[in-house]
Amino acid sequence: MSRSVALQKPNEAITVSSGFSIGKLLRRPEAGAFLGLVAVFVFFTIFGGLSFIMPAGAASWLNVAANLGIVTIPIGLLMIAGELDISIGSMIPAGSMTIAIVSGHYDAPIWLGIAASLSVGLIVGLVNGVLVVRTAVPSLIVTLGTLFAVAGFVLGLSVLITGTTSVALTAAPAAKLLFGSYLGGTFQIMIFWWLALSGLYIFFVHYSPYGNWIFAMGGDKTSARNAGIPTDRLTIFLFVLSSTSAAFVGMCQAILFNSAQVSAGMSFIFNSIISVVVGGVLLTGGFGSIIGIFFGTITFAIVNQGIYFTSFDRNWSSLIIGVMLLFAVLMNNTFRRMALTYSPKKK
Repeated sequence: MSRSVALQKPNEAITVSSGFSIGKLLRRPEAGAFLGLVAVFVFFTIFGGLSFIMPAGAASWLNVAANLGIVTIPIGLLMIAGELDISIGSMIPAGSMTIAIVSGHYDAPIWLGIAASLSVGLIVGLVNGVLVVRTAVPSLIVTLGTLFAVAGFVLGLSVLITGTTSVALTAAPAAKLLFGSYLGGTFQIMIFWWLALSGLYIFFVHYSPYGNWIFAMGGDKTSARNAGIPTDRLTIFLFVLSSTSAAFVGMCQAILFNSAQVSAGMSFIFNSIISVVVGGVLLTGGFGSIIGIFFGTITFAIVNQGIYFTSFDRNWSSLIIGVMLLFAVLMNNTFRRMALTYSPKKK
């Protein structure tokens, strides 16, 4: 069933159909991301064989997607709002080293270590957000500074306290089950955290007023502020969300692998940005969707892991990954142009 809206103009009426159509689906921000996901999935299913889609094979790229996806969606929200946070590269090892030092080195209760880890993410996120809001320095520069500052602080403090850059951790059974376990021996519990958080983000961004505020900030922050949107508070909140999510991933990895290292996490910077862009988010802000970011994350994980299931020479893996991701981005651009240039038919 369709609904018509008539705009009173001389001898003219515009009819906008709200019914189902393929055109509407293709104009959605996540359309290109979904088709790109289908393309790479079919490609690696053909060249990777059944082992790629069997439980063990699927777990290899779903586990990567889950760990990356928990960080990617907050990064995507920041990019939609016209900001960027690259300090996540340091926040992941900061989160893992914090819980390892508190609950591993000092033998404090694991729940205290979890609280300390998330608190570190909260503090760094507040610092990033306040600096961006109060100084008007581009968020890339601010978070580049905190990236190196946090990395140096974690390295120096861990060596000072423990005398090493790797700390062992033995988590309580309940914490291990909730944050660092394998289901069926292959699938990480992080997959369920990723799915649950993605559902919350979809509601927050697409079914609540706050989502419109984020898109408005990405389109024109000054106009959004003049319209009454609390741009400063929302910007700080998004940085806190990004930093805390990265600390959460680092914390879960420490619990999963029973140890933490100061060198882990830097690959998340570019991997998350690539996933967001493949998911259809504009680098200039104001356009994108959570579902698209979700699809983009899976696409990147499949391309990143799928090469190991094929018979291709591993020396060409980077080339294949680059070509496949470029194909996905170009497809996104095509559908994004369709969405931005679409106008309803006139009758």
